[in-house]
Amino acid sequence: MEKAVVLEFINLLAVAILILLTGFFVAVEFSIVKVRRSRIDQLVAKGKKGAKAAKHVITHLDEYLSACQLGITVAALGLGWLGEPTVQTLLRPLFHKAGLNESLTHLLSLVIAFLTVTYLNVVIGELAPKSFAIQKAESITLMLAKPLIWFYKIMFPFIWLLNHSARLITGLFGLKPASEHELAYTEEELRVLLAESYKSGEIRKSELKYMNNIFTFDKRMAKEIMVPRNEMVSLSLDEDSIPNLQETVKQTKYTRYPVVREDKDNVIGVINMKEVLFSMLTKDFSLKKQQIEPFIQPVIHVIETIPIYKLLLKMQKERTHMAILIDEYGGTSGLVTVEDIIEEIVGEIRDEFDADEVPHIRELGKNHYLLNAKLLISDVNNLLGTDLSDAEVDTLGGWFLTQNIDAEPESVIEYDGYSFKVKDIDSHHILFIEVKKAE
Repeated sequence: MEKAVVLEFINLLAVAILILLTGFFVAVEFSIVKVRRSRIDQLVAKGKKGAKAAKHVITHLDEYLSACQLGITVAALGLGWLGEPTVQTLLRPLFHKAGLNESLTHLLSLVIAFLTVTYLNVVIGELAPKSFAIQKAESITLMLAKPLIWFYKIMFPFIWLLNHSARLITGLFGLKPASEHELAYTEEELRVLLAESYKSGEIRKSELKYMNNIFTFDKRMAKEIMVPRNEMVSLSLDEDSIPNLQETVKQTKYTRYPVVREDKDNVIGVINMKEVLFSMLTKDFSLKKQQIEPFIQPVIHVIETIPIYKLLLKMQKERTHMAILIDEYGGTSGLVTVEDIIEEIVGEIRDEFDADEVPHIRELGKNHYLLNAKLLISDVNNLLGTDLSDAEVDTLGGWFLTQNIDAEPESVIEYDGYSFKVKDIDSHHILFIEVKKAE
C-alpha cells in the first residue's frame, strides 16, 4: 500500500515536471523569435550577463528552434504516456466509493483525466509561458539561453537528424533555414516602429520628426527647395564693384551672392562677403579701385531635378555652400544652399538677420491658414488632408495658376472642401494664399 502511494506521488511529480518543461520550451521558443537582435547586440557590448549566450542562440535560430520543438514534443509524449493513467489511478477509488460500476468508473476517470491533463498542459505549459515570453522576451532569452544550449548539446544527434530532414523537405520548396533570413525592415515598417517608440516614450517628438524627415529627404528634388530665379539676389560682374555693392549687402544681409555676366542665365561664380570684409581690413585695400572679380569663387551647376541627397554629397565633395540649378534648356532656374538642404531635416533655421522672414505656414484659426505660395503641394496635402494634383507643378502658387491663369488679388478657387484666395501677388508671381475651410 505504501509503495503504491509513493509510486503515485512520483508519477504526479513527474507529470508536474513535464508540464514545467513544456512551459520552459514554449517560453524559450517565443522569446528567441520575439527578441530584437539589435537589442541583444547592445547588451553584448555592455557585457550583460547571458547576452553572449542569447546572441549565439538567435544567430543559430534554426537549430535552437528545432531543439525547442523536440523538447515540447518529448514532454507532450511523456504527458500522454504518464499523465492520464496517473490521474485515472487517483480518481478510480473516488468513483468506487460513490458506488459506480466498473465500466462507468473507467469512462469517467478517463474523460476527466484527459481534460485535466490537457487543461493544465495548455494553460500552464503553453498559454501562460507564451504570454510571458511575448511581453518579457529580452529577460527570458537572457535567462534561458544557456539551459537551452545545454539541452541542444545533450540532444545534438537527434536534433541534427531532425533538422537536416526538415531542411531537405523545405529545400524542395526553395526555402532557407530560419537563421539565414536577413532581419531587415521596410521604410514603412520603420516608420511604424518609430511611431510606437514615440508613443511608449522611448524617443522624443523631435527625434521622430527628424527621422520622418530623413525618409522624405531621399525623395525630394533640388527644384522643390530652391530659391527661384526671380528671387535670386545676384551681383553683376560688369556693373558692380566693391563700393556700389555695399547697398545691396546692407539690404539683403546675405553671406554669399552669385555673380552673373549680363544676366542670370550666365552665373560665373559666387562671392563670399567674409572674404571681402577681411580684405577691407588690410592696409593695402583700395576701396575705390577694388573690383569684385578677384573675390569670385567657382560655383557648381546642376540640373534642377537632381535628388537633394546627391546634391548634398556633391556640395560636400566640392566644398561649396551654394549650387546653381539649371533647367533642361540650360537656363538658370534657381539656387540651393546647404542651409536649404539641412532645413529639410531639422526644420526652419533662422539667424539674427531672419527677423523679417515670414513662416511658410501661418495658422490664423481653426482650418484657416496663410500659406507661402512656394509651399510644396505635397506639404499642403499633408497639412489640409486634400488631394491637390502635383503632376504638372510643384508649388501651391503654381497649382493655383494652373486652375486660374488670370489670377489677381482676391481671386478665389473652391477645391476639395477648402477656399483658396490670393492675398499677395507680384505681377504673375503669387506670393501668399489664404486657405480656409469652405462654408
